[in-house]
Amino acid sequence: MEFCPTCGNLLQYETANAGAKARLCCPTCPYTCEIEHQVKIKKRQRLFKKSIEPVFSGEDAMKFAPKTEATCPYCNFGQAYYRQLQIRSADEPMSTFYQCCNQKCKRDWRED
Repeated sequence: MEFCPTCGNLLQYETANAGAKARLCCPTCPYTCEIEHQVKIKKRQRLFKKSIEPVFSGEDAMKFAPKTEATCPYCNFGQAYYRQLQIRSADEPMSTFYQCCNQKCKRDWRED
């Protein structure tokens, strides 16, 4: 794995085509690096995203949370439990986390 010296993102491999050499390029900034000699890939490993952990862990985390009139974007139920957390800097507004009160849905969503 190679990383971009400009922004630190993982460089992507572009194969050689139409006379152009193979190169590594950054997906977010204009940095590119041509590969001068053929590099043999020793091991190929897929990258996996981490599983998302719930903000409030546990089955009963929202049990004692206050309710509000908020429409669930998944089932359109009209009530939800909510919690507010300061997850960014102090000069930014608090983030509000909701959980649908519908026992069949119970989906989570967030509003900043």
